[in-house]
Amino acid sequence: MSALLGVLDTVADRLVVPGYSRWGLQLRRRGWDDLPPLPGARAVVTGAGTGIGKAAALGLARLGADVILVVRDELKGQAARADILAAAPGATVQVRHCDLSSLSSVRDFASSLELDQLDVLVHNAGVLPSERKVTDDGHELTFATHVAGPLLLTDLLRPKLTGGRVIFVSSGGMYTQRLRSDDPEYRTGTYKGATAYARTKRMQVALTPLLASRYAQDDIAVHAMHPGWADTPGVASSLPGFHRLTKTFLRTAEEGADTIVWLAATDQPTGRFWHDRRERPTHLLPTTRDEDVVAFWQYCTSAAGILP
Repeated sequence: MSALLGVLDTVADRLVVPGYSRWGLQLRRRGWDDLPPLPGARAVVTGAGTGIGKAAALGLARLGADVILVVRDELKGQAARADILAAAPGATVQVRHCDLSSLSSVRDFASSLELDQLDVLVHNAGVLPSERKVTDDGHELTFATHVAGPLLLTDLLRPKLTGGRVIFVSSGGMYTQRLRSDDPEYRTGTYKGATAYARTKRMQVALTPLLASRYAQDDIAVHAMHPGWADTPGVASSLPGFHRLTKTFLRTAEEGADTIVWLAATDQPTGRFWHDRRERPTHLLPTTRDEDVVAFWQYCTSAAGILP
């Protein structure tokens, strides 16, 4: 990226609307190279039935990867598989059930995954509930889906991921929230789904360098990214007002998924946060500085049922 494009990129990023919309993508992609092929690579994408997850799976399939679509709704997963095969004839695409909010479902999926090697694990599954809900394991739903479930799944698949890549699909909304190590499961205050979503997306970004250090000896790279503002079924149903106001300049799902596919296909420094193929700061506001990361890590490992 030239010096001028670099300055424009940073300005667009800080102003949010031009950086997160399709305009930012149009500015940045001028300096992008084609992605290398991934023949025979094996990838798992959670929440792959629609939206960003489905688009990421398609992007990986087009590069030659064998892709497993991990979904709660298997009918939706089969429809996504058909669409991907129509767009990438000859691709190898499977559909598997797993509810990331359920620790037992995560364990069942991990134990049944008959692969010797897994090259890419994309944590994309997401929820944005209108009211506070608690899972059968006793965890708040967004925390269970975005944090505890992915943390457990990654640890269970660790032996298969040697030399591979783990990618958390976060959100630019995480910049609005600090790391709530004092209340990770939103037990206090008036519950708001969008706030719970942003808080747990902040948690994913905070976990990324911790997991990068944890898995460094296994040569497993861990990345977090955010897709910008993309026109997906999830955005339309969960944030209808936002969708109406921004629809004219939202990205497509495939545009939002581009950095996921790029991180899967290229060697990038582990433990970082990315958007539009460029490393981004993890904090923009002083009030969102991560304070007690140690307490947060201990709580998450206990909630996921893994050793710290």
